[in-house]
Formats: sequence, structure tokens, C-alpha cells
Amino acid sequence: MEEALCHIEISEDSSGILAKVQSDLGGLREFRANSLEDVLRMITIELQEEFDATLTG
Repeated sequence: MEEALCHIEISEDSSGILAKVQSDLGGLREFRANSLEDVLRMITIELQEEFDATLTG
């Protein structure tokens, strides 16, 4: 059975890339950067820390 761990929405506007991340543990967060690579890096670090804390806590 599959279970969604988070929802990620990525959009682009004149000021850069905006990512909205929603999870049960961390709630809603927003990340903004000039490049998709930077936004993806921020999301990856945030979610890895969140899920690591869940597994070790």
C-alpha cells in the first residue's frame, strides 16, 4: 500500500523558482532560489533531515 509522505509544488515566476513543500511532520514550507537545482537541493536537505529525525527519534 502506498502512502504519500509529502506534497511538493514547484513554480517559476519573474523572481525565480518557488517550491512549496507540505508534510505531516513539517507542515507547509516555502523555498525560493534563482535556479531549479538550488531549490531541489534545499528541498532534499530539508526532507532528509525531517525523515532522519523521524527514524532516529
